[in-house]
Amino acid sequence: MADKVFPSSKTAAAPPSANGGAAVATTIKTNGGATKSDLINPTPRLPYRPQPRNRRRQYRPRRNYCCCCCFWIILIVLILALLVAITGTVLYVLYRPSFTLASLRIHRLKLKTAADGSSSHLSTVFNLTLSSKNPNSHLSFSYDPFVVSCVTSNGDVLIGNGTLPAFVSGSKDESTFRGVAVAASMDLDAETVNDLKPELKQGSGVLLKVEMDTKVTAKVGGLKSKKVGIRVTCDGIKGDVPKGKSPAVANVAGVKCKVDLRIKIWKWSL
Repeated sequence: MADKVFPSSKTAAAPPSANGGAAVATTIKTNGGATKSDLINPTPRLPYRPQPRNRRRQYRPRRNYCCCCCFWIILIVLILALLVAITGTVLYVLYRPSFTLASLRIHRLKLKTAADGSSSHLSTVFNLTLSSKNPNSHLSFSYDPFVVSCVTSNGDVLIGNGTLPAFVSGSKDESTFRGVAVAASMDLDAETVNDLKPELKQGSGVLLKVEMDTKVTAKVGGLKSKKVGIRVTCDGIKGDVPKGKSPAVANVAGVKCKVDLRIKIWKWSL
C-alpha cells in the first residue's frame, strides 16, 4: 500500500532578499485563514526630540501688556493736564487781582569794564513802591513771598533781584508796600555786556520791566484751594542813569501790571 503524503502546515522560509537581508517578511496563517505580514526593520528608530519653542512668542503677552500700560498712562496724563488747564481757567476768571507800580527810583546803575575788556561788573540799587488790590467781595487770597526781578525790556537782561514779604489780601482789601529794595552786584559775560551797553547809552533812558513771581491760595468761606503760581509783569518803565548822589526817578505813568497764571504740569509751566 502506498503511503499518503500530507503537506506540512508550515511554510517554507522565504529566500533572502536581494538587498542583503535588510528586511525579512514572514507569513503566518491564522485559524480563520487570514494572512498576517510583519515587516521587521533591524535599524532602530531615532529617539524623539521635542522642537524648541519660539522664544519670541513668550514675550508677546508681556509686550502687549507694556504697550497697554503706556497707552493708559499717557491718556491719564493728558486728562489730568486738561483738568488742570480747566481749573486754571476758572481760577483766572474768578481771580482778578490788581497790582500797581506806584514809583521806581534808581539809586545806582553802574557798569564797570576793565581796560582790556576781560571782565565787567554791574552794580544796581532800585527802590519800588507796589500796591495790590482785591476787588472780590467773597474771596480772600494768601500770597507766598514774592521774588522780584528787574530786567531790561529789550534784551531781558537781569539787573536786579529782591523779595516782597508774604501777605493776606482780604475781600475788598488794598495793600501797599513801600521801599521794596531790588539790587544786584555781579560779574557779566561778554554777551550780556554787549546787550546792556546800548541800553545804558540811549539818550532817551533805559527801558525796564519788573517781574514778580509767587504762589497764591484762594479761600471762600471754609473752602480753600490749592496753591497756584502767578507772575505779575509791569512793563514800559522809562528810567535814567542817576548822576551824582540823587536818585533818578523813573517814569511809570501808563505802566500796567498784568497777572498771568503759572500752572506747572510735571516739568512744564503754562
